[in-house]
Amino acid sequence: MFTGIIEEIGTISGMKKTDHAMSLLIKASKVTEDVNLGDSIAVNGVCLTVHECQKDQFTADVMLETLKATSLGRLTIGSSVNLERAMAANGRFGGHMVSGHVDGTGSIARIKKAENSIYYCLDVSPSLTKYLVMKGSIAIDGVSLTIFGLTDSQVTVSLIPHTLDETIFSEKKVGSIVNIECDMIGKYIYRFLHQPNVKTESNTLTEAFLKENGFH
Repeated sequence: MFTGIIEEIGTISGMKKTDHAMSLLIKASKVTEDVNLGDSIAVNGVCLTVHECQKDQFTADVMLETLKATSLGRLTIGSSVNLERAMAANGRFGGHMVSGHVDGTGSIARIKKAENSIYYCLDVSPSLTKYLVMKGSIAIDGVSLTIFGLTDSQVTVSLIPHTLDETIFSEKKVGSIVNIECDMIGKYIYRFLHQPNVKTESNTLTEAFLKENGFH
């Protein structure tokens, strides 16, 4: 489990690619302070398992399904990446619940500066926007953000200068591809209400149903 609060910006210092997989060597200092083999680190919002680790770098493998669903396949030597270690049980929950299981990708359609913030408007598939709500949470390249604009095919978020400084968003341009993870709770609720194999008398959430299931 992650929170969407980026700990540091790492750099891709090595990579091996085949038609069906990829191995990344990532240079970093903070997230490698206490890293162990098998630990989880989110790379641009994608939960990867540490395969090898040294003082200032670690290696992680990326399988085919992850390459298909995310933007990691677009990385090159020298690319900057957002990094976050899995949340410690005694850590502070600064962002929102992020699993590191990316739902898909989006592309930046517009970037607009407004005083002390910058708005990013992203083109996103309706298959993802159906899980989102205004003022709800979304993880973009692993960054926990709040939704300020929403249509069936676009999402708008706003970043403060600190977030720009601490993440790779400052490198993003119109057309950049980013990883999208929708709010976990929203996905579960949507499936419960809309999947035909859910065995309830009605797929409509009612006051009576909530009372019957312990919500008063």
